[in-house]
Amino acid sequence: MPHIPSRLVVAGTAVALAVGLITPTTAEAAAKPATRAAGLEWVALGDSYTAGVIQATGDEFETPRDGCARTTGSYPEVIRRDLGPLVDLRNVSCSGATTGSVYATELSPLGRPLPPYGTDPDAPFPPVPPQIDAVSQSTGLITVGVGGNDLGFAQILEDCVTLGAGTGNTGTPCKDKYDTQLPGRLNQLRSGYDQMLTALHAKAPSAKVVTVGYPHLVPEDANRCRYGDPLQFATFTTGDLAWARAAILEPLNAVIQQETAAHRDSFVDLYPGSAGHSVCDDDRWLDGLLTSILPLEYALVHPNAKGQAFAAARVETVVLGD
Repeated sequence: MPHIPSRLVVAGTAVALAVGLITPTTAEAAAKPATRAAGLEWVALGDSYTAGVIQATGDEFETPRDGCARTTGSYPEVIRRDLGPLVDLRNVSCSGATTGSVYATELSPLGRPLPPYGTDPDAPFPPVPPQIDAVSQSTGLITVGVGGNDLGFAQILEDCVTLGAGTGNTGTPCKDKYDTQLPGRLNQLRSGYDQMLTALHAKAPSAKVVTVGYPHLVPEDANRCRYGDPLQFATFTTGDLAWARAAILEPLNAVIQQETAAHRDSFVDLYPGSAGHSVCDDDRWLDGLLTSILPLEYALVHPNAKGQAFAAARVETVVLGD
């Protein structure tokens, strides 16, 4: 597991980012971190992969709950604890967010899923404003991890499990349903990402913008996944898993990376570094449909605490320039 950079190293680089000075030595940074680094305003935007959501990434920490399900083990909160007073973080990531709900539209959060995919006991939640409302001209850093919901990933996941249930792990029923729709959805994602980044730069012209991609959900060899295992992809067929990796996950990351480059922003690529830690690997950094059966804990294919810690380390590296 990659470790978070030491607090002393982080402090030195964060000072430079916050006040535009030459990076001090580690000793200098350790001597005066709070005084020199106050003022780095960071806004964390994104969907459930940023917010955390699942029980495997800790408790929700906001009172009253707004349904976005931000957790203590999500990568923005891991970084917040690591940097301490060096950053002033506003974490407005929210489960279910799309590019549109980052820069333009309200979102009605669903909270945390309950068995069997039941309603959160505190639902319905009031709509939350576009996440860009948390950004101001004084914002110095914006991180954003979003895009999967633009492609309808949650619905595709649900359909793939349902369609695969009666197949005995044969064929590609989910590919047969969705394959022709994906080029159009990817084009819409590209447009949405472009508009989102344009809006963020207009709102915070001096901010450093860092986009965050998606990790390795499906192994390179989909045969490693056990058909019917709810701790993995349940009844998602092997053929559909291979298709989803090549036709959804990898193009999703490619679009994010390309649009990020077009706006001259920084991209955190979680995909290659998380290879070997997919839902179906022994040392998994993402949980499958379930985190556990007893007690019953839903994950619906999200990063667990290890996956969020990995993301935190990678985001820090890009943000701080280590």
